[in-house]
Amino acid sequence: MQNFIPNLRWRGMIHDLIPGTEEQLQKECTAGYIGFDPTAPSLHIGNLATIMLLKHFQLAGHKPVVVLGGATAMVGDPSFKADERKILTETEIQHNLHCIGKQLQRFLDFSDQENGAVLLNNLDWFGGMGFLQFLREAGKHISVRYMVAKESVKRRLETGLSFTEFSYQLLQGYDFYHLYTQHNVKLQMGGADQWGNLTTGTELIRRKASGAAFALTTPLITKADGSKFGKSETGNIWLDPTMTSPYAFYQFWLNCADEEAEKLIKVFTLLDQPTIAELSQQHHAAPQARVLQMAIAKELTIRVHSEQAYHQAAQATELLFGNATEEEMMVLSEKELLTIFENVPQITLSQATWQQLTDVTALVSSATQGIIFKSKGEARRAIQGGGVCINKVKVTDPYQAVNFKRLQEKYLLIQQGKKQHYLLAIRD
Repeated sequence: MQNFIPNLRWRGMIHDLIPGTEEQLQKECTAGYIGFDPTAPSLHIGNLATIMLLKHFQLAGHKPVVVLGGATAMVGDPSFKADERKILTETEIQHNLHCIGKQLQRFLDFSDQENGAVLLNNLDWFGGMGFLQFLREAGKHISVRYMVAKESVKRRLETGLSFTEFSYQLLQGYDFYHLYTQHNVKLQMGGADQWGNLTTGTELIRRKASGAAFALTTPLITKADGSKFGKSETGNIWLDPTMTSPYAFYQFWLNCADEEAEKLIKVFTLLDQPTIAELSQQHHAAPQARVLQMAIAKELTIRVHSEQAYHQAAQATELLFGNATEEEMMVLSEKELLTIFENVPQITLSQATWQQLTDVTALVSSATQGIIFKSKGEARRAIQGGGVCINKVKVTDPYQAVNFKRLQEKYLLIQQGKKQHYLLAIRD
């Protein structure tokens, strides 16, 4: 229990801390919670940073409590958001609650032991509470002046803040009060943007229950340029494999910048300090080997998805971007081929069109509907510049005959430039 705060400190995972928090955690097994509003059917890697707080909390011997916001999701948290959130239907919220509840099972131990995790829904205590009762229970004890002083509220006053969003901090504050009085929860944790909401809870506990409660926040993860972390060109990196494939998930971590990797491996993995120190040393000695990125990608893909998903993603990466040969690809079964390349765009070509092709330039332009190259001229220039490979073999002659070996007698892997790949299927 004494290792939780020191562990977070060396990982760089503490932003704000109410005085006395460390002493409370050293004294006894403490129940602490984090809330997640089910605004989507999956959590994303931004949420994963706070899930790691709960994971380390449990590993240190404390009791993690997860509160899903079945009630607060109907309102929407305005904290450092530019615009008001879309209001979800009750059906959407219930679906999201079910999906996220299942996801959390992968990260925390919910078994029946002293520090087994607990999953709660704040609709259970807000659902039967009337508006007038809520005003008496919570609104009476927190002044408007106190609420307006919160930085998250100040930022939205100029652009517009609905009463619904303004009341959110009261709802979250009452969550903490309810958990404190009914479940003996003494600590609330969250991202740095939640500090205002967390301290509203500790204030409500102080005023209504004359109790001492604690709060801890972790820094928001940003990229080296200061922009928001956790998004790719296609949007959020989700933990659900149907929303972000294991391969795309693996690739995201693999492509993290060198200057970000040393921070990310501390925040998102469970690797210990000596192991991370050794990996960092290897990273500095040979940055081109991407040791840190590979370690992060491996651990997280296994933890979020599975070991099998990791091996498939790693194999696909090696075949696409590594030194794999045409011969190595030829031995793959069709099932292996389609599994490994499931995230590579596929183009279908009829057998008749294939037989009419005169050269490789037509293959990668007109015959494939301009998907790879929009024109024959563009394709020809790319081939002459060494920017086209077929089955890992570079094509240098734009007039070369289309006599390539086909994978499983029906597929070609076409590479455009360094990173763009297409799987061409020739079918009857």
